[in-house]
Amino acid sequence: MGLIALYRDETRPLPRAEVLLEPQRLSLVMPGGEVRALELDGSATLTADAASHRRFVRMMIVESRGERLIAITPPDRGTIAPRAIRLPEAPADAAVIENPAYDALADWLLGGGRLSGCSVGELARLVQIASSQFAVLIGEVAAQVAVDMVWESAGPLRGGVELEHALRPLHEASKTSVRAAEALVAALSVAAVLRPRRYRRAG
Repeated sequence: MGLIALYRDETRPLPRAEVLLEPQRLSLVMPGGEVRALELDGSATLTADAASHRRFVRMMIVESRGERLIAITPPDRGTIAPRAIRLPEAPADAAVIENPAYDALADWLLGGGRLSGCSVGELARLVQIASSQFAVLIGEVAAQVAVDMVWESAGPLRGGVELEHALRPLHEASKTSVRAAEALVAALSVAAVLRPRRYRRAG
């Protein structure tokens, strides 16, 4: 009796999970509707290279209070994992999230979950995985960053960076992201208040 070989397409697209980030809570909405959530206070994050479906992926493990979430980049977009390199195998139930969301989440968690020190571009990327309430907060922070940028560049008398230019990354993100649009509205509202105050203090 001959051997039968079964062929599987290991590059077929896998269903993606949606990231929903709040200041102290991370939720992954799985393709079937299941929500996996984790409190971020006191959490630890580890990133590593791994293999899934015979493909090279990046893997993120977030642990908190005895629980953990595991996310990987899409295997169907990864290169074939080299046999010569021993890579850990990602769990079969790991959440698959798109690369932009993975990068934004990893940078946020590995940076300690702080908005301070972020550029408008970094905030514009982060807001796209944020909850609606968190998006408004991010927009308010972006306004402060943008006003400071305008002030440092222009001062009270010199010409320099315009507020619209300083907020450009957020404006661009708002074209495709509802959360970014919410953040942009919040940023413009706060900037309208902050900017005159800076000039009054200077005068």
